[in-house]
Amino acid sequence: MIGKLYLIPTTLGDTEPLEVMPLSVKKVVEQIDYYIVENEKSARRFIKKISPKKQQPSLHLMLLDKYAEEIETNKYLDVCKDGINVGLLSEAGVPAVADPGASIVKLAHQKNIQVVPLVGPSSILMAMMSSGMNGQNFAFNGYLPIDKSERKRKLKELEKFSLDKNQSQIFIETPYRNEKMLADLKTILSPTTSLCIAADITLPTEYIKTKMVKDWKNQQPDLHKKPAIFIIQK
Repeated sequence: MIGKLYLIPTTLGDTEPLEVMPLSVKKVVEQIDYYIVENEKSARRFIKKISPKKQQPSLHLMLLDKYAEEIETNKYLDVCKDGINVGLLSEAGVPAVADPGASIVKLAHQKNIQVVPLVGPSSILMAMMSSGMNGQNFAFNGYLPIDKSERKRKLKELEKFSLDKNQSQIFIETPYRNEKMLADLKTILSPTTSLCIAADITLPTEYIKTKMVKDWKNQQPDLHKKPAIFIIQK
C-alpha cells in the first residue's frame, strides 16, 4: 500500500493542542515518524506537546523553508512508495493555506498519494466566521504592498471589489507592521466601510471587533507584534 500525506494543524500560539483541535490529531501524530516542516525546533516542540511519550530520536524531519531546493523537496514523498505515512506541519494553523506546504500537497496529487486533511484552527476562517461579514463570498489577498502609494491603490481596489461583488476582502500584515496598517486603513478607506480586526485568535488575549472605519478613528487596539487578520467590506 502507498503511504498517505496527512495535513496536520498546529496551534496559533502557546495553547494546549487539545484545547483547539480534536483527539484525532494526537492519534495521527502518535503514528507518524516522517514529517515535512518549516522549522525543526518548533515542529519538535509541537509534537512533544501533543504526544509527550513519542520518542524524538525516531522522528525524520524534512525542511520546507525558504532555503529548501525544489530538487530535494520533490523527493520528500518518496517514502510513501514503501507504505510510510508522512505528516505536513504548518508553522501555525492549518497547512497549505497561506503556507508553503501547498507545493507538497500539489506534489502528492501528482504522485497519486492520498491527501488527508485534519481539523484544526485556521486564523483566516475563524476571523471570517466571527466578523459578521459576507461568508458566502470572500477573498484572501495575503500581504498587501509595503510601498505607501501602491498600498493605497490596492486598498481602494479591494474596497471597490467588495462593493461591486458584495465580497469580503481578507488580508494580513507582518505583525510588527500591524499598527501602521491600521493607521493606513483609517485614512485610506471610506468612513462607512466595515473593518474587522482579529488578533491572537484562540489565545487568552484574543481580540475580534468589527466596526465602520469612522468608528475606528478613536480606537487603537494593541496589535504590536500580534498575529492579526484584517477584513473589509463596503
